[in-house]
Amino acid sequence: MPTSASPASTLPTPSADAQAASQELSRRIAKRIEAAGGWLPFFDFMDMALHLPGLGYYAGGSLKFGEAGDFVTAPELTPLFGQALTAQVVEVLAAIPNPSILEVGAGSGKLAADLLLALEARGALPVRYAILELSGELRARQQATLTANAPHLAGRVVWLNNLPEKFVGCVIANELLDAFPTHAVAWRHGERGGLMERGVVQTDRGFGWAERPAQGALAEAMAAFPVEAPFEGEISLAARAWVAEWGQRLEQGALLLIDYGLPRHELYHPQRHRGTLRCHYRQRAHDNFFWWPGLSDITSHVDFTAVAEAGFEAGLDVLGYTNQAGFLINCGIGELLARRQAAGGKQALSASGAVKVLLAPGEMGELFKVIALGRGIATPLLGFRRGDQCHAL
Repeated sequence: MPTSASPASTLPTPSADAQAASQELSRRIAKRIEAAGGWLPFFDFMDMALHLPGLGYYAGGSLKFGEAGDFVTAPELTPLFGQALTAQVVEVLAAIPNPSILEVGAGSGKLAADLLLALEARGALPVRYAILELSGELRARQQATLTANAPHLAGRVVWLNNLPEKFVGCVIANELLDAFPTHAVAWRHGERGGLMERGVVQTDRGFGWAERPAQGALAEAMAAFPVEAPFEGEISLAARAWVAEWGQRLEQGALLLIDYGLPRHELYHPQRHRGTLRCHYRQRAHDNFFWWPGLSDITSHVDFTAVAEAGFEAGLDVLGYTNQAGFLINCGIGELLARRQAAGGKQALSASGAVKVLLAPGEMGELFKVIALGRGIATPLLGFRRGDQCHAL
């Protein structure tokens, strides 16, 4: 069931099958709202819209990654991204006896294929490359990508259903944290004043917004933020909890987390008083979260201050933080591009354009950040040796 607000006129019309799947998902959400007494936290709505088995965005069968999908990630642009990241991974692996690699949320599998090939070229292949992926549909795509791009290495890859109890090695997560279900919140004045949690209700025109006073850990987190009302935003308790889990599981190694976001003082700036929640559908961004649920990706900017705090409080070291451009330059993407250009041909031209997108401040270079958390790893790490911005957290 499509809902009250109309999408931007530029959004393509979903296919009949996609509409049918969204209608079924909407019916499931409506039942959940009814069972919850008529109001559902946005966190739960987002979780169902993204992950409900068989119907959620990441659990369905639509093409998500690449130019033909809903958005383009860095690995889809060029293998040079994975090759540059490999330099940092190799440094981490070299500091640890018997290390493994774990990629969490591997998307199309393109980054895994690029990393494995680059590690092979450096003579640094781990015995095992694990992927934690809950979506069966995405697992199948990852397997197909690895078979097509690195068939002789595909046998080294294993898929996990849960985080390992203990881990030694390098954990990689590219554009993972932004897709964690988040709490939508608001700081209000007047009779409605105070710390509010935003949720979803049913109206005669479909799903709509409604607010209730925030409670528990969410209210505590909101109260600690220096935010002036009125202000709408997001707080991802799930991302914090995921990072904190690694404090119990990582025996030695590093987490390399790459995502778009900001430190807290920038994320909760008055200029962002309407929050950062966004939907992505067929290369278009929109903010109609109730338009055909399950067909659009839903994301929010990462609070990297919260990520650093969660890691530190769980006993992990903050090993570095910088923007994607600085990280990739430190890891040698310029030299990699120069070698590709020296070879000439169409691939050289394509690589030049892709690297520009990865590095340009107006593209991914500044918006995307890289943070490293770890235990038992010496610093400074390669990717942060110049331009580390930990002081900004």
